Amino acid sequence: MSKSARPHHCSQCGKRFIQLGHLKKHKRTHTGEKPYHCFQCEKRFSSSGSLKSHERIHSGVKPFQCSQCGKRFSSSGSLKSHERIHSGEKPFQCSLCGKRFSRSSHLKLHKSVHTGEKPFQCSQCGSSFTSSDSLKRHIGLHSGEKPYYCSDCGKRFSRLNGLKRHERIHTGEALPMLPVSK
Repeated sequence: MSKSARPHHCSQCGKRFIQLGHLKKHKRTHTGEKPYHCFQCEKRFSSSGSLKSHERIHSGVKPFQCSQCGKRFSSSGSLKSHERIHSGEKPFQCSLCGKRFSRSSHLKLHKSVHTGEKPFQCSQCGSSFTSSDSLKRHIGLHSGEKPYYCSDCGKRFSRLNGLKRHERIHTGEALPMLPVSK
């Protein structure tokens, strides 16, 4: 498409846009500005569309359904990512080792294996982590927060996987055997 067909251009990276509104939205990728916020949890977003998608998490509305298994999702992006489980598609490839991933976030996390980068640091003890989720789990150890609880006996857990493992006591489901190190 010609420059005249895309008259609005980004002064930082040169990318061109048909509409001025699209350029303004794009510029937020450079500035980090997030003018839209969720009134329920205060999380901030760079676009109104991202906010609307996020708000479905609180409302429980899941309008996007997988045609293969029927599972429902609150965003089209989550559905598309899920559909790769069925197709086996892994479009995101590590440029260093060639390993492929179904999600761009998994590739981004994987890259820290090569770089050793741990950009998420705990302000309380200085420990560093490769992902914000790992840091959040770690911070829960400092706070003693245990948001997950067993509906059968009331025992509380800091992590969901701890609760799931505990619940097997009540259901009688066998725990997986762990390899014994020699």
